[in-house]
Amino acid sequence: MTIHDAAGPGTTDKPLGRARGTDFFRIADQLTEQEREIWQRTRHFVDDEVLPVINDHWERADFPRDLVRRLGELGLVGDGIEGYGCPPLGPLANGLIHLELNRGDGSVGTFLGVQSGLAMQSIAMLGSEEQKQRWLPSMATVDALGAFALTEPNHGSDSVALETSARRDGDHWALDGEKKWIGNGTVADVVVVWARDTEDGQVKGFLVEPSMEGYDATRIDGKGSLRSVWQAHIRLDGVRVPESSRLPGARSFKDTGRVLAGTRNAVAWAALGHATAAYEIAVDYCSRRHQFGRPLVSFQIVQERLVKMLAEVSSMQLYCLRLGRLMEEGQLTDTIAALAKMNNTSKARQVIAEARDLLGGNGILLENHVMRHMADMEALHTYEGTETIQTLIVGRDITGVGAFT
Repeated sequence: MTIHDAAGPGTTDKPLGRARGTDFFRIADQLTEQEREIWQRTRHFVDDEVLPVINDHWERADFPRDLVRRLGELGLVGDGIEGYGCPPLGPLANGLIHLELNRGDGSVGTFLGVQSGLAMQSIAMLGSEEQKQRWLPSMATVDALGAFALTEPNHGSDSVALETSARRDGDHWALDGEKKWIGNGTVADVVVVWARDTEDGQVKGFLVEPSMEGYDATRIDGKGSLRSVWQAHIRLDGVRVPESSRLPGARSFKDTGRVLAGTRNAVAWAALGHATAAYEIAVDYCSRRHQFGRPLVSFQIVQERLVKMLAEVSSMQLYCLRLGRLMEEGQLTDTIAALAKMNNTSKARQVIAEARDLLGGNGILLENHVMRHMADMEALHTYEGTETIQTLIVGRDITGVGAFT
């Protein structure tokens, strides 16, 4: 079996079962030297630092602070934001980072999505120059942690119907309401809170510091997915936020949507990372595991299943490659990102389920990693818009008829 090495162009003959760097369609040939270097740098971090320790963090639901700090040290945080101490990352380089981090662990990947794709991008896209100067450099180095508080207990998919209110009070705003499933909400230094202005009814964004009176964040325990990244249930009781901490570019929910559009692209890459991990683990396991006196890979049905998994992974790679190019050209639309998110999260679930089955009883052991990916993939399938919502978004685009309000 010939596997194209992710570290650079050309092909490398490797024994069957050594599928690391899966690139059957030679995607690496389409990348610049810098993009390949970032891909390799992130992959080495995952293999050398994440995989040896992450099962223990996951099982104990322990936030891996040392690992997320390393993201800043390695220059992987910034989501393509220009300046303010952020590393220069094009759309493909940024996507490859999300792929590799999620190939290692969904919690580490989700942390980056919240830190850079949501919190930092909200400030970069909608914040004042003073706000950018204050927060972005320290967030890029992960010396400051960020959160993005949009989802509410009663409004998941229907996020535009948020009830959290913002009332103008002199040179401050008073925020009241609740938020749920807020990544980093208990550990963040700054939380981007979205609230509805009681005067004009428009959704606005505010930079809330957890030390402000009236801010209370409780960690959500008992999760069976993304156990190593902490989500919070946040209560805002008359939190007074100065006008200087309001995001001036956030004037309506359309501005919120601009931030969210980019994260759907990242989730498509993240799903590819989970699927890649599952496929590579399955090939390796089936080449080493002997049953009935033969390695599993010598059975026709096993080969057929592995090939079908590879076909799905390869198609997901091509989706992501095109997403990156469209972003570079400024041509990526919300509906294209929605289709990619819908396709890749759905296909990743299938690939991971096949891998779990091919590993038999050993597939449920954390030491083989597949079960962790299976559990974490359930969260990716839901957040940033469920498969159903993404389907309806695309359906409205191709038919001109909205099936939901």
